[in-house]
Amino acid sequence: MPDLQSTISLPPVEVARRVRQALPADGLFAGHDWRVSPEPFHLGSALARDLEKLGRVLLQFYRAANLLYRQSAAGRQPEWVARWLDQGKPAKLVALQRAPPFKNDVARVIRPDLLLTDGGFSITELDSVPGGIGLTAWLNQTYSRLGAEVLGGADGMLRGFAGIFGEAPNVHIVVSEEAATYRPEMAWIADQLGPARFQVRPPDFAGFAEGDAVYRFFEMFDTESVPCSGELFDLAAANRIRLTPPPKPVLEEKMLFALLWNRNLREFWRRELGDAFLERMQRWVPCTWLVDPSPIPPHAAIPELNLTDWRQLQSLSHKERDLILKVSGFSPRAWGARGVYLGSDLSQGDWANAIEQALADFDRSPYILQRYHKPALHPAQWVDFDRNTVVPMDGRVRLCPYYFVSGEAEAARAHLGGVLATICPRDKKIVHGMKDAIFAPCAI
Repeated sequence: MPDLQSTISLPPVEVARRVRQALPADGLFAGHDWRVSPEPFHLGSALARDLEKLGRVLLQFYRAANLLYRQSAAGRQPEWVARWLDQGKPAKLVALQRAPPFKNDVARVIRPDLLLTDGGFSITELDSVPGGIGLTAWLNQTYSRLGAEVLGGADGMLRGFAGIFGEAPNVHIVVSEEAATYRPEMAWIADQLGPARFQVRPPDFAGFAEGDAVYRFFEMFDTESVPCSGELFDLAAANRIRLTPPPKPVLEEKMLFALLWNRNLREFWRRELGDAFLERMQRWVPCTWLVDPSPIPPHAAIPELNLTDWRQLQSLSHKERDLILKVSGFSPRAWGARGVYLGSDLSQGDWANAIEQALADFDRSPYILQRYHKPALHPAQWVDFDRNTVVPMDGRVRLCPYYFVSGEAEAARAHLGGVLATICPRDKKIVHGMKDAIFAPCAI
C-alpha cells in the first residue's frame, strides 16, 4: 500500500487519488467500481450518538424475534408466526433452526440499512449476513491514514470482526459462489487480521478442526450450493466448532419488521423490548405488512392502508403508491436490491404485475409491503479522475452501521465498528451500491 501518512489538508483531488491508489491489488468488490470522495461523509453529533446506541436496540430486537419464533413453534405464541416464517423452507432447515444447540443464537454481525430522510433516519432492512465489512474496514483505515477521524476509528471494523470469534485458533470464512462478489473484501480482512489464523475458504472446503470458528458468508437459501454446509451445521450442532451467523433462516427474513408492527403481538414486543426500545423501533422502522392473500372479513380492513383486499393496491393513485414491495427472504432475489419494487416509480401496469407476483408467491416466497420514506438530498462530492476535478453532487444517502456482538449469553454486547455511507445521484429512487454511487466512511 502507498504511504498515506499525511493529513486531510491535502488538496481534495490528491486525497481521492491516494484513496484510489490504496486499493488492494485484487480490489474489494469483484467487478464493481464506485465514485471516490475526497472526504468522509459527515454526520451531526446527535445522529452519531443515535448510531452508537442503535446496536443495543437491534441486538435486543433479534433476541426477541428469536424468542417469538421459538415460542410460536412451541405453542406459546400465535401459531401463524412460525408458519409464516417457515413458509417455503425445506423441512430439514426448519428442523435445524429449531435444534436445541442453536436455541439462543443470533447473528454476531448486525447491519441495518438506514435511509436519511427529512425526519431523521428510516431503518428499511436488517442484514445478518452483510456485505461491505471489508470495504468499510478498508475505507476507515485508508481515510484515517490521510488524517480523518472516522466513526469506529482506523481499526474498529477489524477489531470488531476479530472479536466475534472468541479464542478460536483458526477462523474459516466460507464464501459461496452466490456471494463471490464479496470474496475479495473478505480476503483483504483475512490478510489484515493474519492469514495464519484467518482464511477465506471455498464452498467445498473440508478441513475444519475441533475448536475452529467459521464465518458463514452465504445465506440459508444458498445452502444447497455450498457442499460443506452439511458438515458445518453438524459440527456446530455438536458444539465442535463455533459458527456464526447461526443456521437460522428465520433471522434472514424481512418480515420480522411486519411482525414488529402486528397489533396482535404488541404485548409481546412491549414485554421483551420494553416501552423505550419498542417506541424507538416503531419510530425508526416504517410501517410494514406481510402480503398474505388470505381473505379477510368484508367489514375488516388492512391496518393503516384501509384496504379490504391486497389487489386494491393496484388501483391506488401515483401519489398513494409511495410503498415498497419486496421479497422477504430465502430467495436469491432477497438481496442486492433485487426483488424490490417502488410503487410510485412504476407504471400502474407494472405495479399491478408486481402485486400479482407477490400474491402468487406467498406460499413459497412471501413478500412484505413497507411505507416509503423518501431520502433527503445531502451535499457530497466526488473526484472525476479523467478531468482531474472535484464534482459536487446532491445525493440520497444510505447509512450502513456495522455492529459486532462479542461476549456470551446475556453478557453479549453490540459494538459499533464503523459506518458506510452510500450516496446515490438524486434521480435514483432506490439507494444501493452502484457505479454512480459514492462510497465513503462516516465522521462527525
